Amino acid sequence: MEKPLVKFCADDVKLLAEKPLYQGFFKMQQLSFKHRLFAGGWSGNVSREVFERGHAVVVLPYDSERDQVVLIEQLRIPALATAKTPWLLELVAGMIEPGEEPIDVARRELFEETGLSARQITPINSYLTSPGGTTERLYCFWADIDASQAKGLHGLAQEHEDIKLHVVTRQQAYQMVEQGEIDNASTMIGLQWLQLHYQNLRKNVI
Repeated sequence: MEKPLVKFCADDVKLLAEKPLYQGFFKMQQLSFKHRLFAGGWSGNVSREVFERGHAVVVLPYDSERDQVVLIEQLRIPALATAKTPWLLELVAGMIEPGEEPIDVARRELFEETGLSARQITPINSYLTSPGGTTERLYCFWADIDASQAKGLHGLAQEHEDIKLHVVTRQQAYQMVEQGEIDNASTMIGLQWLQLHYQNLRKNVI
């Protein structure tokens, strides 16, 4: 008989110390901890630097009637290091402020970045962006929108946002993922999810 998988939980980690290293637009913390081992017993003391940028929402603006996706294009300066261009095609996204509910942030960011209001907003999933180095969790939503209303330039000047809209078919959007033209994780995950579920969305199953 196979042995059951060992399932640890938060109680199997002992946080020993937390030291702030940097506080700016984001912050960096140093955590000291020990944890249970799969072989039994406890680890020695471990120290890790953790990037704290808060949590965020990602919104997939998809017109289920026209089978079209609204993508936004904006400058992402860290992409300059490895991408052909730092102007990326993305889904709508934004940070969650303390006390805010993710779905409320999804509605706000959708309007700020596209000028659109959703006929319906539905949770998709949530995931950790890079759990080896940051606490950030993304909460993902599908916004059923009217893509014919997606026009113009958008974004908040006080946040230095300069956003251009692109309305493409679902097939075109997914092809851009397959060809590597879209290579940022949240947009890839959202469009892959759409490719798996669009038939149900168009039938109003989800």
